[in-house]
Amino acid sequence: MATTRTAKTHWEGNLLQGKGTVALESSKVGTYDVNWPARAEQPNGVTSPEELIAAAHSSCYSMAFSHGLAGKGYTVETLDTQADVTFQPGEGITGIALSVKAKVPGLSEEDFQAAAADAKANCPVSQALAGVKNITLSAELLA
Repeated sequence: MATTRTAKTHWEGNLLQGKGTVALESSKVGTYDVNWPARAEQPNGVTSPEELIAAAHSSCYSMAFSHGLAGKGYTVETLDTQADVTFQPGEGITGIALSVKAKVPGLSEEDFQAAAADAKANCPVSQALAGVKNITLSAELLA
């Protein structure tokens, strides 16, 4: 069954001096301030489209990785994923660095790395971000 999720942004002013809010409408979990300085300089308590993409990518990747491992008969003890999205003004998103650390009892390093790469290739957010030229993955299997 298909699902649709909705976010809404209200913006006032021009790009450089303007500001806005983005509301997570489907879940109603919050409304967050957005502006250009948070995107191109320091966040200072304000989010950006790239941070929201990082949140989407790290959570989707974690779900895909966990699901893939379960399909192979493994139980994930812990899985911690970070997504660092790099934005270059004038160029756009130039790279995403995924890093994951996981505890998966009984899983070999070779099978872990293969499953990590498979999750990167097949998570729906990774697929949606296929236009980003440089998406890297660092995967560490913890003892």
